[in-house]
Amino acid sequence: MDADKYGSGFSSASSVANKIVFGALLGLIVIAAIPYGTVEPWWKAAFVCAVFAICIVALIESLVSGSLRIQGGAILLPMLALAVLAFVQTLSFGSLEVASLTVWNTISADPYQTRFFALQMLALTACLALFYRYAHDERRIRVLVYTILGVAIASAIFGILRHTTQHQTGFVLPLLKPNQGYGQFINKNHFAYLMEMAFGLGLGIIMGGVKRERLPIYFALLLPIWTGLVLSNSRGGILAMLIQIVVATLFLMRRQPVALKAVLVIVLAVGILFGTLWVGGDRLASNFEAATNELSTTRAGASRNEIWRATLKMFAAHPILGVGLGGYWIGITAYHDASGLMTPQEAHNDYLELLSSGGVIGFAIGVWFAVAVVRAARQNLLAGNMSTVRLGAILGIVGVAAHSLVDFGLHILVNAIVFLALIMMATTRIDPCHPRSSAA
Repeated sequence: MDADKYGSGFSSASSVANKIVFGALLGLIVIAAIPYGTVEPWWKAAFVCAVFAICIVALIESLVSGSLRIQGGAILLPMLALAVLAFVQTLSFGSLEVASLTVWNTISADPYQTRFFALQMLALTACLALFYRYAHDERRIRVLVYTILGVAIASAIFGILRHTTQHQTGFVLPLLKPNQGYGQFINKNHFAYLMEMAFGLGLGIIMGGVKRERLPIYFALLLPIWTGLVLSNSRGGILAMLIQIVVATLFLMRRQPVALKAVLVIVLAVGILFGTLWVGGDRLASNFEAATNELSTTRAGASRNEIWRATLKMFAAHPILGVGLGGYWIGITAYHDASGLMTPQEAHNDYLELLSSGGVIGFAIGVWFAVAVVRAARQNLLAGNMSTVRLGAILGIVGVAAHSLVDFGLHILVNAIVFLALIMMATTRIDPCHPRSSAA
């Protein structure tokens, strides 16, 4: 009798801890979105500490429940490998005396930032592992979907209010300036990342076969997200959205003749582009017209062409292990011809930055991660389980992959954690009869 009582007590405690961890993950997404998307060092440190605190509760729950299984190994391993690479880049091979200062002799140009990158990567890896374990059934995945859409809608509405009413510095958050950034983000392109992930998620659910009576609800949810994305004036975000629409159309028309696919894609893309320009107005049109000048004309050596050229030079000088993950902003100063006023902090291309910061080894780890995600997503999408959510998650991932060719929105922690949530949705296998899931 006592054994049954203790067993029931452990089961109840495990259930409560399980719900606490899942609720904490949802809360982490919401809270991370508020302070400018979590960009300041102390907010990043708080985020990392919060993740590790959640991991402690998850470990206790695992011990009480007797289940220590870690899921999603094929996708988690390359993330762990990248964290290990970053740690190796910070190892000191002696020291140097420079101007009476002792300087570490390390692979990384900035070992402190590289070590912090390793901690952030470990925290994000833990987040993905927790998503695999605790967002394990259809009900919880739906709650996660609505949380992401809710955060995006709130950010979009806040951005629209800023766009129409802000006239001085400080709009709820003290660092927000008029005509700078969008929503709660300092950089409009970082805002666009969140919008395109939510837009892709909602679009996939709509086009994947949602019940007819729910269609108006999802269209209403997507309207402020689309409006915010257009008004943010982010060229990369607009192009990512168009690519998402094209990919979704091709997926739905995969059994149709090629000519019909081409006509439908062109008509749809033109229609969306016209609507986007109509809402965005002259400001957005002018921004697209400026794209050519930004690529070809040097503003104190800060055009994207100049940045990419300097990044490739830096990679050529450090081809194996790079200049350190997180150390790009220091390493690039030796290869970028500029006055110092416009020295880039990022490569404005996440693939080039990974190549230059992690070298061939880091880039190979990135390819390993991408292949693992694509393989698992393809297998699970063909299986048809919760295919609408899977399609939406894949469209969100496609948008980020396209936008990352010209920007660096995944450096922002709220975007990174939402991106990982999409990866979990796309790659996890869900058996409706058994709430636990496993990743391919």
